[in-house]
Amino acid sequence: MRILITICARGGSKGIQGKNIRLMNNRPLILYTIEIANAFVQKYGGDISLSTDDKEIKQIAETFGLRTQYQRPNHLATDGTGKLQVIEDLLVYEELRKKIKYDYILDLDVSSPLRNLSDLTAAFELISNDLKALNLFSVNPANRNPYFNMVEQQANGYFGLVKTGLFLTRQSAPKVYDLNASFYFYRRAFFEKDDKITINDRSLIYEMRHICFDLDHLIDFEFMEYLILNNKLDFEL
Repeated sequence: MRILITICARGGSKGIQGKNIRLMNNRPLILYTIEIANAFVQKYGGDISLSTDDKEIKQIAETFGLRTQYQRPNHLATDGTGKLQVIEDLLVYEELRKKIKYDYILDLDVSSPLRNLSDLTAAFELISNDLKALNLFSVNPANRNPYFNMVEQQANGYFGLVKTGLFLTRQSAPKVYDLNASFYFYRRAFFEKDDKITINDRSLIYEMRHICFDLDHLIDFEFMEYLILNNKLDFEL
């Protein structure tokens, strides 16, 4: 079984300047992802590959043992580039370079590092045991529920629930989840499809029972750093 772990870290972050290598608890943010990737490889084997267009990110990754000859093409380093395109380009590059074909791809997002090896192990078992599943992504229980307390504008101009249903409490409504962008598993067959969509009819989820969120704004970064510095996380990172 061959596994490719992809770490995609573009330069030029708009929301948080230099986000991927910004220091969190005196460590570059990308280091958290490199460490969990190494831990997964120690358990299951596999290769780790970096996709970046930024020389400084590449140099810092090399400092922590993650070296690559791959250079992300300019057309895959724009604000409008989809993540799947980036992963697929890196996957094809590594398969051609090593003359092998991978069975699974694990994408670890640098900007959502609140995960541990137990999360990845349990999630990998889920997708490994479901031979029909094409991919799996990490989620948390949603704070808002479209059946109960989320509204959108209707065709008549007035507002109603996003999804219809007669539920008097959020607890009685169907359970919904937030994607936390932390990690994604893909079977190789996923990238052989013409219509590659992350959320599809053969997707699985891994529900995290601990805090996990993506870093979009500076306040997110400061809050996550506070949690780490003050031992406020509800799990072992």
